[in-house]
This record gives sequence, structure tokens and C-alpha cells, in this order.
Amino acid sequence: MIEHSVSRRGRAALGVAVAAGVLLPTAVTATPAAAADPVVTCTSVTPGLAAKLSKDLGVALRGRASSVAVSLYDRKTGTSCAYRAASKYDSASVVKVTVLGALLYDAQKQRRTLTATEKNLASAMITKSDNDSTTKLWRQLGVTKVKAFLTATKMTQTVPGSGGYWGLTQITARDQARLLSMLITANNGVLTEANRQYVLYLMRAVVPSQRWGVPAGAPSGIGVQVKNGWLPRATHAWRVHSIGAFIGGGRSYTLTVLSQDNATMNDGVNTIQSIARIVHRDLNPGVALSDTVQPPAAPQEAVPAVPEAPGKALVTAATRS
Repeated sequence: MIEHSVSRRGRAALGVAVAAGVLLPTAVTATPAAAADPVVTCTSVTPGLAAKLSKDLGVALRGRASSVAVSLYDRKTGTSCAYRAASKYDSASVVKVTVLGALLYDAQKQRRTLTATEKNLASAMITKSDNDSTTKLWRQLGVTKVKAFLTATKMTQTVPGSGGYWGLTQITARDQARLLSMLITANNGVLTEANRQYVLYLMRAVVPSQRWGVPAGAPSGIGVQVKNGWLPRATHAWRVHSIGAFIGGGRSYTLTVLSQDNATMNDGVNTIQSIARIVHRDLNPGVALSDTVQPPAAPQEAVPAVPEAPGKALVTAATRS
């Protein structure tokens, strides 16, 4: 029996889950959470887990001033959770995993491996969140090749940024979950096994100062693959995002948390990490967890600069990663 739990307004939440790509078979509905809790929809083949995650995540999201979207998938327990998973956000630097995927997918179609230059650019782009490297690869690929990868991965809600502004690519938690699910799945039909492992390898090698976010509270000893992004603009204040895959010890699960309207970057980081700690705790009962995460890297000037609106001056020292 697959358990289905909705924190409140059950029928409305079913629509949210379907939009997020979550299959909802005949289900047992748990007792709704408190009226103030946001609607978090979870399903699981593990008895009690969907209800627990739905309740705990609802409590964590309660009263947040920021706009947050969450997508969780755990293969071992057959668990999926979604909260505002179809809402669109400026990608900031989490799009760099998509850029790498597009680069590898295009190379596969050309029946070639990456050049030494491409490998250096890819490494800097993922492990250091280097913007210059990303811009070079984005220009090399062009939007057409990026779209080809999105189509192959069925990321139908993602819209590449125009005018070279890769950081303004429109993303959803649902599509980021699709990307991560592909990366933790062998024989996924998109990337070869070698290329899939290459993406995960670079995400494991992210520099310590950028290993905050969804790794917070992860099980000790599990392989952590992460990519974060942050971007402040005049509208919606700080966007702060974190996506990750957690593999090892018989576990294989992914977590995406996107946010905007954060007053500061740290506000976004704290929101993401509070959600991550709940997810890791609920998925790993009785397992030692590690809360050793690094503080965020200092914001850097955006490359390319991010426009506030067509025809208006660019933001001075706009920041991102």
C-alpha cells in the first residue's frame, strides 16, 4: 500500500502533487496538520513516513516570509514530497548542472569525449561556481543545444535565460528533481554511465565554502553531491537555492529547495538548511547525522551582469553564484 499524506486541504493538494509529477494511487490519508501549516504533499510505500514528512515540513515552512519550493525523492523508501514544485524561480547558479548536462549530452551525440579545455571549464563551473567558465560553455552550446538536453530529460517547465543571461533561466523544483533523478539512475537514457558519474563526481568536489544548503544534517558517511545558487535583485530580494543527491550505504535520494523573497542571503540559507535537516532525519531514523556545513561563500559580481528590466540600467555590482 502506498501511503499518501497531505498537510491540509487534501483535494487541492492532490492537484499540486500531480503537477509535480508525483503518482498518487489509492491512498490512506493521514490526519491534517495544523491549519497554519503550508500544504506539503507526500507519498510513500513506507508506513507512516509520508504523514511524518508532510507534518514536519509543514511546521518548518510555517510563517516563512520567503517563497519556498521543495521536491524530494527517495528511492529506498519509495517516498516523494512536493511543495509549490511547479512555481518558477530565477535559476542563479543551480543552472550550471543543467549546462554541464547539456555539454555532455551534445558531446555524446557527436560521439566524442570532452576536450581538455571543456573539462577545465566544467570543473571550475561546478566546483567553484565560476561564472566566466559558465558563460563560455553557455555561448558554445547556444540555447538550441540547452533546449535539446531539457527535452531529453523531460524538464518541460525550464526556460533558458535569453540574451546570454543564464542566471535568469526559469526553473522549477519539479524539473530540478527530474534532473537529479536522472543523475542517480543508471541506464537513464539521457547520459551514459561515464558521463552521469562525471557530473556526480564534480558535484561531490564542490569547494568547502559552497557546501551549505541541502547537505545540512545528512547521514554521516553518505556521498553528498550539491550545487547551490544565490542572486539578489530589486524584485523578490535574494534568491537562494540548493539542489543535492545523497548516495551510499544503500541510500539514494535527492532534495531540491528553491527560495526567493529572502531579506538576506543567510535567511535563505537558514530556511533551506532547516528543511534539509528534517528530510535527512525523517529518512534516516536511528542513523548518525552530520551537521557540519560550511558558511556561504562571499557573494561575487555577476558575469554577465543581470538586467533589472529591459531598457533600464544594469544593477551595480549585482551578485550571484
